[in-house]
Amino acid sequence: MTDTEDGLTPLHPNHVKVTRIVAFLFALPFVIGAIVLEVVDVLPFGVFVVPVVLVAAFLVIRVPLRRYHARGFDMAGDRLRVVRGILFRSDTVVPFGRIQHIDVNQGPLQRAYNIATLTVHTAGTHNASVHLPGLANEDALAMRETIRAHIKRDTM
Repeated sequence: MTDTEDGLTPLHPNHVKVTRIVAFLFALPFVIGAIVLEVVDVLPFGVFVVPVVLVAAFLVIRVPLRRYHARGFDMAGDRLRVVRGILFRSDTVVPFGRIQHIDVNQGPLQRAYNIATLTVHTAGTHNASVHLPGLANEDALAMRETIRAHIKRDTM
């Protein structure tokens, strides 16, 4: 884990790959639909498929990279700070004393790329869960144990 210029630790680079695969799977039905509309030959060639392929390419190539650079975290002292957002920036600070429990989750794609999502559940109703996707699995497990040890130390 290396720090960025604003003191935040970036996510694991494999997070971009997983996000691109998810974006590709999302865009694929639209591309197939555009190809079908081109085959029907109602309008001139390219009216459907060109815009759809351009938008799909943007969603698969550029958006995951922007989202990756717009996220970061900092775990220092007795708090976890999670920053995310491109248009709407969110900077969340979770004091360890408010954490109720901690989850480390992996879906099939995340498991294949050895990354995980750390979820901390806090007391309260509004924003009671904070998700931090794109961590190396070992880092997520280590962060969970660090937070757990801090919580255990505070309750004794």
